[in-house]
Amino acid sequence: MDTSVTRRSFLGIASASALALSACTGTAGADAEASSPSSTPVNGTLTVGSACPPGSYDPHIYSCDFCLSANRNVVEGLYEIDLHTYTVADGLCVGEPFWFDAYTCEIVLREGATFSNGAPVTPEDVVRSFDRASAEGMPFQPLLSMFDAIALWSDNSLLVSVNIPWFPLVKERLSIIKVVPADLSDEEIATRPVGSGPWMYTDTSEEGATLEPNPFYNGSHPALAQQLRIYSLPTIEQRIDAQEDGTTLICESVTPPAVQQLSEYGCTVENVHGFATRFVMFNVRKAPWDNKNVRQAVMYALNTPRMIEEIFPDMALEPSCYLPASCKSYHEAQTVYRYDPEKAKSLLEGIEVVPQIVLRTTDDAEGVAMGTQAQTDIREVLGCEVDLVSESEGATYLAIDQADDSWDILIAPGNPSPLGVDTDLLLNWWFGDNIWMQTRCAWKDSEAWEQLHGLMMDAREKTGIEQQECWNQVFDIIADECVLYPLLQVVTSTASWKENANPDGLRLEGFWAIGAPGVVLNETAMFAD
Repeated sequence: MDTSVTRRSFLGIASASALALSACTGTAGADAEASSPSSTPVNGTLTVGSACPPGSYDPHIYSCDFCLSANRNVVEGLYEIDLHTYTVADGLCVGEPFWFDAYTCEIVLREGATFSNGAPVTPEDVVRSFDRASAEGMPFQPLLSMFDAIALWSDNSLLVSVNIPWFPLVKERLSIIKVVPADLSDEEIATRPVGSGPWMYTDTSEEGATLEPNPFYNGSHPALAQQLRIYSLPTIEQRIDAQEDGTTLICESVTPPAVQQLSEYGCTVENVHGFATRFVMFNVRKAPWDNKNVRQAVMYALNTPRMIEEIFPDMALEPSCYLPASCKSYHEAQTVYRYDPEKAKSLLEGIEVVPQIVLRTTDDAEGVAMGTQAQTDIREVLGCEVDLVSESEGATYLAIDQADDSWDILIAPGNPSPLGVDTDLLLNWWFGDNIWMQTRCAWKDSEAWEQLHGLMMDAREKTGIEQQECWNQVFDIIADECVLYPLLQVVTSTASWKENANPDGLRLEGFWAIGAPGVVLNETAMFAD
């Protein structure tokens, strides 16, 4: 996309800069008035540069970070995860679930909640959305397996049945269920879903998405601009250009080399720790990756300190557990991988390694750089030729999902934390009974996975020290087996015009970056200096 050509015609901000926000409520407006009395609220277009291309907008799958982030503004969950604090807040449901007994509770819908098409949100819409999201084969089904059913209870409430007594994470898991009208077709859901959130889609295309305020929204986070436009700008050069010339006010996924550049332009760059990883996955369907010693040898062969120094300077850490040390359930694993080529070679004694392998990475700059270094590291230690294949995320998983054994090792980014950061969710995203374990690295048929999954299910029913002890065993197994394991734990960087004004004299109030893909805009307003 040629941002220099389309900027003025696509934004139309300057002509609206004297208009006041029609719904400027909450802390953003108050803080701006207190700290910058000369600022004028602007009811113009809020703009974001996304690093991802759009995919399916279906909120019951996780097709891409672009659509997941955009949908946060449109489709509400029964509860919502605050991605700044990872606390649970009211969404379409208000108040705490009311437990009738250990296995059933009632949840109540927000009074007057209405979809952007003018139709009221009903319990039937919730039931349909739950049935759809939890259907066999849907990607969120393993994360919703603790729910036996969600059924109508009254005109504005539902009965939730669980199979884990007094399930303590009931609100966190209900947040995964995003509610759309029951009569919406699968095609409509995938291309332009209707929701009850503060924004509604008016256009979706390969270039991005355009949103306008939902006139029927009655929640606590109204839209604070006249329009929201999210550009798909896959390369960092595109995102830098758009941020520099004022096309965008927010730039996602700032790469390490771009941090200084955008800071010098006057942008605020925020680095937030979260669950963002660059992980390694092995195709354990084939030799030699069905041998744990060979997998471990690769982990010791990879020079992660050099990767951090050259690719992620001051923006990544070497893992010592599946979870980052910042997570409350963190426990250092018994096996910690540190660069040690001699140890790697000792693990390979007596093992015949194939003469040629295929290493896949995603085609972002960091992925290619990591793949290039890993190619050298693996060749030096294992003594085999390494063919490096770097493609888009979609093409990469399309190839892997064919299950034709045409790949050996994958290095890719991963971060399920937009769905939540409780330990059960973070474990089940990759190690649950799902596509990752069934076909991608194909580890489900192993005795080790059976043991691991049993411990994960046991932990769901425990609390306190007993639960942590289960998780500690889980972390040890995941590290020791290393079929899919973090190679680096990286920070998420986002740039915005909030301390200084952009070339159009606009800046943001109420915007804070998150440690997950995408942005959160529910307190974000624009001001003209």
